[in-house]
Amino acid sequence: MNDKTPLRELKGVGDKTEKLFQKVGIYDTDDLLHYYPRNYDEYETPVDIAELKEGTVQAVSAAVCSGVYVNSVRGRQIISVNIADQSGKFPVVWFNLPYLKKTLRKGSWFVFRGRIVRKQGKLEMEHPEIFTPSAYEEILHNLQPIYGLTAGLSNKTVVKMVTQLLEDLPMQSEYLPEELRERYGLADVNYALKTIHFPKNKEELLVSRKRLVFDEFLLFILSVRRMKEKAEETPNCFPVKETWLTEEVIERLPYSLTNAQLNAWHEIERDLAGRTMMSRLVQGDVGSGKTILAFLAMFLVADNGYQAALMAPTEVLARQHYEGFLKLMEEQGLSFPTILLTGSDTAKEKRIAYERIASGEASIIIGTHALIQEKVEYANLALVITDEQHRFGVKQREALTTRGNPPNVLVMSATPIPRTLAIILYGDLDISVIDELPAKRLPIKNCVVNTSYRPKAYSFIEKQVREGRQAYVICPMVEESEEMEAENVLDYTQKLKENLPSDIRIEYLHGKMKPKEKNRVMESFAAGEIQVLVSTTVVEVGVNVPNATVMMVENAERFGLAQLHQLRGRVGRGEYQSYCIFIQGNQDQISKRLEILNKSNDGFYIAGEDLKLRGPGDLFGIRQSGDMEFRIGDIYNDSTILKEASEAAEEILSLDPELDLEQHRFLRERMENYGQNETENIAL
Repeated sequence: MNDKTPLRELKGVGDKTEKLFQKVGIYDTDDLLHYYPRNYDEYETPVDIAELKEGTVQAVSAAVCSGVYVNSVRGRQIISVNIADQSGKFPVVWFNLPYLKKTLRKGSWFVFRGRIVRKQGKLEMEHPEIFTPSAYEEILHNLQPIYGLTAGLSNKTVVKMVTQLLEDLPMQSEYLPEELRERYGLADVNYALKTIHFPKNKEELLVSRKRLVFDEFLLFILSVRRMKEKAEETPNCFPVKETWLTEEVIERLPYSLTNAQLNAWHEIERDLAGRTMMSRLVQGDVGSGKTILAFLAMFLVADNGYQAALMAPTEVLARQHYEGFLKLMEEQGLSFPTILLTGSDTAKEKRIAYERIASGEASIIIGTHALIQEKVEYANLALVITDEQHRFGVKQREALTTRGNPPNVLVMSATPIPRTLAIILYGDLDISVIDELPAKRLPIKNCVVNTSYRPKAYSFIEKQVREGRQAYVICPMVEESEEMEAENVLDYTQKLKENLPSDIRIEYLHGKMKPKEKNRVMESFAAGEIQVLVSTTVVEVGVNVPNATVMMVENAERFGLAQLHQLRGRVGRGEYQSYCIFIQGNQDQISKRLEILNKSNDGFYIAGEDLKLRGPGDLFGIRQSGDMEFRIGDIYNDSTILKEASEAAEEILSLDPELDLEQHRFLRERMENYGQNETENIAL
C-alpha cells in the first residue's frame, strides 16, 4: 500500500462506503491520512447520578432498574429506561434505536455517557453511548477523535478506517531538514500523522498538530514564492496604453472616489501598462469600493482592444456583477460586448458564448468557475479578475493564466488580514489596500447581547420589515447536533415562523442545499420576495442586497471575528441605517472578542486586535473559516507558526531556489505532490 492507494483497497470499503467518503472529499488513502479530526472527546471518570449537571456531557456507571419503554412521537421512536446507582435514579432516552430493547436487560450494569438536558422541568440523559465497564476503562482519559461527517457516515467507520490505514501504511520519508526540526521544536512526521488521529493526551496533540500546521504553511509558502518568481520573470504580453476613457468615467461617476481608491487605481493602471505581468491583490474592507476599480480596469483593457474576464464565486454574485457592469456602461454611454457565462447556462447558450469568446467578439466576460473550463478559449485575454479570492484555489487562479499568453491578474479580497500576515500569505501578489470607506456610507450600529434579548430583536426585525427592509439571521449549524449546543438553521427557521407574523416570508439557506435551490433562494431574497433569510455562513460571500438592514448572528461566540465582520458587511450597503445584533449563546459576561466588534467597524483594526487576543496553543479557538481554508492550520490561531514557516521558507529558497540539494530531495518530492493536490484545496 502506498499513500495514493484507492480507498476501495481498504478492508470493509465497498461501493456505498466509498461514495460516502467521497462526499467529504476522501478519494484515496492520502486524503484519509490527512483527514484530521475536527475536535476530540475526552472520556472522563464516571460521576454519581446525584452529581449530573444540566448542559454537560457526563458519564455514569449504573444499573438498568426498570423495563424498557418504546413510544412513537411524530414518527420518531423514543426508547426510555431508568438507571440507578447508590446516589439515586435517573431517566435515559434514545431515539430510533429499537434494538436496545434486547441490550438493556433489567439489572445489567453499563457506563452511560451522554448530554444532560432538561425536559418538562426534569433532568434526563439524552441519546447516550453505552459501554461495558471494562470497555470504558480502556478509553478512560484518552482523547477520542471526532471527524467531520455526512449522513450515513459514522464516526466509528472513519475511526476504523484510519486505524487500519495507520497499521498498514509504510513509514514516510522525513522531508524536513533535521536542523529546521530542531530549531522550531518539530516532531517527526510519522509520529505527528499517527498522533493527530489518536493522541493519548493534550500535550501529544499539541506537539503533533504543531508539526502538521508548520508543514502545511511551509509547503504553501514555498509554492506561492515559486509562483511569484515565475510571475516576476513573465513579460506583460498585453501592455495597455493609458486612455482618456477611464479618466472620463471617473469624472462622470455620481460620487467621488476616495483617496485610497484613487491610489489603488493608479497602481493597477501602472501595472497594466508595465513591462512585466501584473499580479496584484486589492484588499479592502467590505463596502470600500473595490468593484468600481475592477470595472475601470476592464474598461481600460477593452478600450485597448483586448479581453477581460471577471470570475465570481457564486452564480448570483456573477449575475449581479454582470447587471452592475451593464448599468454602468449605460449610464456612461459606453458599449463593449459583454457576456455572462455560468454553469447553469443551457448547452446552446454555452456554445454561443464559447464562439463569441474564441472569436474575440466578446470583450468583457463575467462568470463563475465556468470561465476556466477547458472548452473556453480566449482570443486575447489580457486581464483576469477574481472576486472574493479566498474562495478560489491557487490552482484555479493558475488555470486562467496558463492558456496561451498569460494574462494580468487582479485579485479582490474583502477579508481584512493584518499586513504582516498578508505579506506572507499573498507572497506572489503585490498588495494595494483600500483602508477608507466612501463618505456617504452610514456606519453600522452594533450591539452584543445575550439570549434574553431575543424577543426585543424579533420585534425590531418585524419593525424593519414593516418599513420595507429585510433581515439576515445567521446560525452556526445546519441541523441539530448531538455534540454541540448551538442554534441550527432548520429549527431556527421554524422558531422564527412561530414568533413573527405569518405574512412575513421567512426562508432558509445552507451549504448542503443543491446549487439550483441556493440560487433560487438568493435571487428571491435579492428581489425582496423573502423578508427574513435564516442562513449559515454561506451568505458571507453572497449577494449584494442594499435593502437588507439587519444582521442578527446567533451564538456569535462560535465564529471568528474576521468572519463576523465579513457577515456584518452583508448589511449597510444601501442608503438606510443598518444594524448588527450579535447574540452570545452562553450567559457569561460579554466576551472581550465580541466587545472589539461592538466598538469598531474597521476590519483591519478588528483583524489586528483579534490576532493580539490569540496565543499560541489556542487549539480549540474559533476557526476563521471564512478566510483561508487550510486543512489544519488557522492563520489567526497559528500566526506564530505561520511566521516561523515563512522564515524557514525564506532560508530554504535563498540557499537552494530549485530545491536541487540532496538534503532537500524529499522536500522537493513532497512539493511536487503538493503542487498537484493541495493548492487546489487551499483557498486564498
